[in-house]
Amino acid sequence: MEFVTTTLPGVILVKPRVFADERGFFLETWRRDEFVAAGIVADFVQDNHSCSSRGTLRGLHYQVQRPQGKLVRVTRGEVFDVTVDIRQDSPTFGRWIGQRLSAGNKHMLWMPPGLAHGFYVLSDVAEFQYKCTDYYAPALERAIRWDDPDLGIEWPLLEGVNLVLSEKDREAGSLRALVDAR
Repeated sequence: MEFVTTTLPGVILVKPRVFADERGFFLETWRRDEFVAAGIVADFVQDNHSCSSRGTLRGLHYQVQRPQGKLVRVTRGEVFDVTVDIRQDSPTFGRWIGQRLSAGNKHMLWMPPGLAHGFYVLSDVAEFQYKCTDYYAPALERAIRWDDPDLGIEWPLLEGVNLVLSEKDREAGSLRALVDAR
């Protein structure tokens, strides 16, 4: 596996070795010793799998009190994946990175606890899978607006495709509101 650092501390793009031939392919998606050697020490307690249609935007989600580290990947289709640093003591607080993850490139992204996360579906359908370091706790989940002007995320919105948001995501607050609430 290749581990590529990003501009956000602790966020790492993981490029697995893919062994392909006429039968298909094989790759390792989790191997503790290689991840630890790359500085990723994680105890995963929950795996999630979502399926979304073109134009769906999920996020930007995070949990208070019990933040989740996540190892994410796409097993069908393609998404634009966004990570926002909301760790107040971080030198990159309020900055974001975007990464195309797809079934084709098989890349994964590691996000340590304390970050907000979201993705936008670019393909007809996308299946998104992620391993989490803490359990989902609905009462602790929060969201930041996907289009918060203070973040300035450059979503590659598809022309002529309606944006699909959940009610929670439509009503999400700003990063500034998050800071004011702390």
